[in-house]
Amino acid sequence: MAKVWKFGDNIDTDLIIAARYLNTSDENELAKHVMEDADPTFKEKLNRGDVIVAGENFGCGSSREHAPIALKAAGVSAVIAKSFARIFYRNAFNMGLTILELQEADEINEGDEIEIDLDNGEIKDITTGKSYKFTPIPPFMQELIDAGGLINYAKKEIK
Repeated sequence: MAKVWKFGDNIDTDLIIAARYLNTSDENELAKHVMEDADPTFKEKLNRGDVIVAGENFGCGSSREHAPIALKAAGVSAVIAKSFARIFYRNAFNMGLTILELQEADEINEGDEIEIDLDNGEIKDITTGKSYKFTPIPPFMQELIDAGGLINYAKKEIK
């Protein structure tokens, strides 16, 4: 089970990881500052395996890969949103971060406990008892996530 942290529409990459921290690519350093401009206490509340649920256009703004890296390194196991900015969508898979599009994302509340069944394309909200279907991740994209991202996938394929 994962605890839900809720954010709204148009969460841009500067809110995910502020530009002032982009002088490093150290994922552990980035993780210390994830979402701090959206919620200064987020990192202290977050537990490894928790999930972010958001509205429309999550990850808009710049094309920086630091945003999905920071989320993943901080322990976010998945981001569920009504929609994602296209470049963030691709970067998330390249970095091995699970992202799921769910039109009913606004029905899931902060603090809810959920379970995600990637194979069957289902999110179960344990708190409310509701279930939601999403389009399962295409097999190749799931392979990227399972490998931990595109670079790890490529290394595996070369061997």
